[in-house]
Amino acid sequence: MQCSWKAVLLLALASIAIQYTAIRTFTAKSFHTCPGLAEAGLAERLCEEGPTFTYNLSRKTHILILATTRSGSSFVGQLFNQHLDVFYLFEPLYHVQNTLIPRFTQGKSPADRRVMLGASRDLLRSLYDCDLYFLENYIKPPPVNHTTDRIFRRGASRVLCSRPVCDPPGAPDLVLEEGDCVRKCGLLNLTVAAEACRERSHVAIKTVRVPEVNDLRALVEDPRLNLKVIQLVRDPRGILASRSETFRDTYRLWRLWYGTGRKPYNLDVTQLTTVCEDFSNSVSTGLMRPSWLKGKYMLVRYEDLARNPMKKTEEIYGFLGIPLDGHVARWIQNNTRGDPTLGKHKYGTVRNSAATAEKWRFRLSYDIVAFAQNACQHVLAQLGYKKAASEEELKNPAISLVEERDFRPFS
Repeated sequence: MQCSWKAVLLLALASIAIQYTAIRTFTAKSFHTCPGLAEAGLAERLCEEGPTFTYNLSRKTHILILATTRSGSSFVGQLFNQHLDVFYLFEPLYHVQNTLIPRFTQGKSPADRRVMLGASRDLLRSLYDCDLYFLENYIKPPPVNHTTDRIFRRGASRVLCSRPVCDPPGAPDLVLEEGDCVRKCGLLNLTVAAEACRERSHVAIKTVRVPEVNDLRALVEDPRLNLKVIQLVRDPRGILASRSETFRDTYRLWRLWYGTGRKPYNLDVTQLTTVCEDFSNSVSTGLMRPSWLKGKYMLVRYEDLARNPMKKTEEIYGFLGIPLDGHVARWIQNNTRGDPTLGKHKYGTVRNSAATAEKWRFRLSYDIVAFAQNACQHVLAQLGYKKAASEEELKNPAISLVEERDFRPFS
C-alpha cells in the first residue's frame, strides 16, 4: 500500500513538471499573432522569419492613451514620454491606417473596420512586448536590415531621439527636439530601439485611431499585457474649434459658416457628430463599470488636466501604480505656464494650459456653438459640459462651462 502511495505521488510530481515545461515553452514563443496580417492581405513574412521575443511575464504596467484628434492627446503623451522608465510611442497605428486604407474598396464598411481594428490590436500586442520588427509589415517602403527613416513622428518619442538609439554629437544625456531628431539621428535601427524598449519597465502608446474602449477589450483582458487605458475626452465644441483652426481645408465649411454667419447647405456634420457618438459609446461603457475594465480604465477630461496639471497627473500615476518621475514634474512646470508665442506650432505642447482649454469660446460663433450643443447634447451632459445659453454667456470667461465632476477609476 505504501509503495502504491509513493508511485501515485511520483506520477503527480512528474505530471506537474511536464505541465510546467510546456507552459515555459509556450511563454517563450513570439508574443504576437498574425491573423490580422492575413485578413489585411499582407504577407506573413515577419511572423515566420522574425526573431522570437518573450512574453511579458513580469507584470509590468503598460499604458494606452485612447483619444481623438485635437483633444490634448499630445500633451498627455508627454506626461509619459518624459518618464525615464517609460518607452513611449506616438501614433504607431498611423502606419496600419496608411497601409490598409488604400486597399479598402468599400470605404468605411463594417468589414473594413474589423480588418483595421484586428490589425491594430495585433500591432499593439507586439509593441507592448517590444517587438518592433512586427511594425515593419506596415512601413512603406519596407525597412532594410531593420533600419528605416519612415517612422511617423519619431521625434515625439524621447527614447528614439536619445542614446543609444540615436547618437548625436553633444552631451551624453542630450535629448533632441522633434525637428532636430529627424535631422540629426539618421536612420532608426529597430533592433537597437527594441533593446531600449526592453530596458524600460513600461510601454506607453498614444492613439487617435481606435474609436471606442470596447474595441480594446481583447487587449485589456489579455493577462500577459497588464494594460491600463487612459481615455482622454474634451469638450466637443473645443475639439471642433481646434480642428477648424488646424485642418483649415478639411474644415473650411465650418470656417465659412463662422465668416459669413450662414450655415453651408453641404456642411459635413459628421465631422462633429462622429466625435460625440464615439465619446458617448466609449464613456458609457466605462461608466457602466464592466468587470473587464475593473482597475483598467480611467476617464480624464482635458479641461481638468489643463486647470490642475500636476494634481491630475499625480492622480493618473496613482491609478497606474507607477512612481511619478521628477522629469515629468519639471516638464509640467515648464510647459503649462509657457510663453504663448512658443506654443504656436499646431502640434506643440508649450501652452498656458488653462487658457488653452477655454480658447474655443472665442473662436466659434454662438450659432455654431448652439448647433453643436444640440447635436451633442447627450455627451455634453454625460461628461459634465454646460451649454452656453447666449452669446454673452459664451464669451464671458467668468462663467464656467465645465461642471465639477469626479470621474474616479473603479478598482
